[in-house]
Amino acid sequence: MNKKLKTFDPAEWLEDEDMITEYLRQSFESGNIREIARALNDVVRARNITDLAKKMGITRQGLYKTLSENGNPEFITIQKLIKALGLKISIVNPKEKRLTS
Repeated sequence: MNKKLKTFDPAEWLEDEDMITEYLRQSFESGNIREIARALNDVVRARNITDLAKKMGITRQGLYKTLSENGNPEFITIQKLIKALGLKISIVNPKEKRLTS
């Protein structure tokens, strides 16, 4: 019996805000803009892209294009998307211990 494997899609597993926050935190900590854009794309697909694009003041096609593999998201776009998701970006000193709950 031949079974077909399904391609793993992180968007299917981003079920709540805690999962999304941790997923984005780890991608941002990587420092790799491609990884960050890919993670943001996954989050956008896990959420209502039309609503997010509207909150950002862009079209959903524009948002998809910006976060695509060939896209080049500007910081202002990333900042608007983070805000539309109800999150915020913080800067931390990696030498300080981070408090976890």
